[in-house]
Amino acid sequence: MKAREAAALLGADAVQMSQIESGVAGVSAERVRRLAAHYACTDEALIEALMAMASDRTRGWWEEYRGVLPPVFLDTAEVEHHAKFLREVVITHVPGLLQTADYARAVYAYMMPGLPESELAPRVEHRLRRRSIIEDDDPIPYETIIHEFALRIRVADRQASHAQLLRILDQIEQGHAKVRVIPADQDGFGGAGASMMYTGGPVPRLDTGLRDAPTGTAFIDAEAQLAQLRTLFRRVEEAALEPDASRDFIHRLTKEL
Repeated sequence: MKAREAAALLGADAVQMSQIESGVAGVSAERVRRLAAHYACTDEALIEALMAMASDRTRGWWEEYRGVLPPVFLDTAEVEHHAKFLREVVITHVPGLLQTADYARAVYAYMMPGLPESELAPRVEHRLRRRSIIEDDDPIPYETIIHEFALRIRVADRQASHAQLLRILDQIEQGHAKVRVIPADQDGFGGAGASMMYTGGPVPRLDTGLRDAPTGTAFIDAEAQLAQLRTLFRRVEEAALEPDASRDFIHRLTKEL
């Protein structure tokens, strides 16, 4: 249906409809319901979820960084905030939700040399505040698969690496994260490029995937691509140690430092 056709059904014009579709303009829950009827959508759970999203005008903590950090930082925090569960695969770095301040600072400083403190500090602070989704009183289920390389690479120094491993163990013990490790000597693991984040929406059709691309973070919501990410996570999971064995593995690494 063309934008002008959909707009006519709402008593709007094509420009307004285009702004709604692109996310430039908001849309009321009532209009979501009307659009669903005109589009012959009969998935009531999806409609209710979309209406709830349209009615939510909450300004999250990430809005404090608008104009300070690139939009992708805010978008990522908002997606995580609304997630019902979160799964992650990381190969080269410790997951952002588990990073210490020293680790995060070292990563940003290395990737963006010469970044002034006025821009570096908000990035580190934002990353630490993202941890609230797994540490607050009502945390979301979070499971992550980490390759041994990510645990061994010293993005800063030996002391920072040791503190980072202890941080991961602490999050495991507190039940904030389910962590599984892929040993470097694991046969048949071809997932060096498997890093990704998968967030569960209020209904499966509103799940979102995040993957790093050469042009930046790509947000994925097409069902076929989401299905690929779910399959990828299961394949990577098959190569990982069980949670208890993974905890012991990380503990042994701390002794080496």
